[in-house]
Amino acid sequence: MAQKFGGKYSPDGTDDRPGTRSGNLPPPASASLPIRGKARGNLLYIAPVPLLFTAFGQDAVGMALDFAAAGTLFFGAFTLFEGLKAEAAFEERKVARRPAIPRKIIAATLAGLGVTLAAFSPETGGIAQPLIYGVIATILHIAAFGLDPLSDKNVEGVDQFQQDRVARVIDEAEDQLEKMGSAIQRAGDRKLERRVEGFQATARQMCRTVEEDPRDLTAARKFLVVYLQGAAAATVKFADLYARNRDPAARENYVALLDDLERNFSAKTETLMVSDRTDLDVEIEVLRDRLQREGVRMN
Repeated sequence: MAQKFGGKYSPDGTDDRPGTRSGNLPPPASASLPIRGKARGNLLYIAPVPLLFTAFGQDAVGMALDFAAAGTLFFGAFTLFEGLKAEAAFEERKVARRPAIPRKIIAATLAGLGVTLAAFSPETGGIAQPLIYGVIATILHIAAFGLDPLSDKNVEGVDQFQQDRVARVIDEAEDQLEKMGSAIQRAGDRKLERRVEGFQATARQMCRTVEEDPRDLTAARKFLVVYLQGAAAATVKFADLYARNRDPAARENYVALLDDLERNFSAKTETLMVSDRTDLDVEIEVLRDRLQREGVRMN
């Protein structure tokens, strides 16, 4: 996705030099997940539109079939978009379980069913030809968008109960981050939207750190649950207020809140990483001592 250039002399007026707020932070994860195939998927919303017009030129049965076909195709496009989002989240995470619902496969099936209903004619009554069209549409849909992830990723040796706890917290954190993103758009301020995107990226960096080592969940839980819920609630209130009166003092206070939250999230994430490295060093030292006791000398 194209990104607008930033910096001190850009229209956004942000300074990315070392020593500024952005320069002191570690590189964050992407603020919003890149959804592969999103543009092509959006085109599928156009497919049912002609059926809404042709339906009115037919008898009651033909009208019902066209409306049913349009509804099926529309719901299939919506299901595909949800499947693409789930796949993007799966690809973004280093440790992930396959989606519980194969949305892309369901979307392909709905596309085939929609085409079958659209091609069926009550006058001829033949079902073979519409079914062939439906099968072809399903195959082309799978060829264009692929299948859902059908296996877990990097979960060998990971405690499933602990991983499920992490997944629930991460999902709740993602919901709050999405809530922030949707709310700040109502403020109508592009610079604030980019500022929120920066905080979302920093928060997602902590999410990825916890996913890689579920033992960090206890230390990060307050940030990913309590702090993000508070941040989302504050964003909703600010967006509603700022959209009405464009109060500069409220804007300044909100940006200060984001700065403070981002500093705390960055510092906590760095602490989690340092703790992981310390644990690894301890394990290596214990292993080295054990090998030496067994008579294996390490240079």
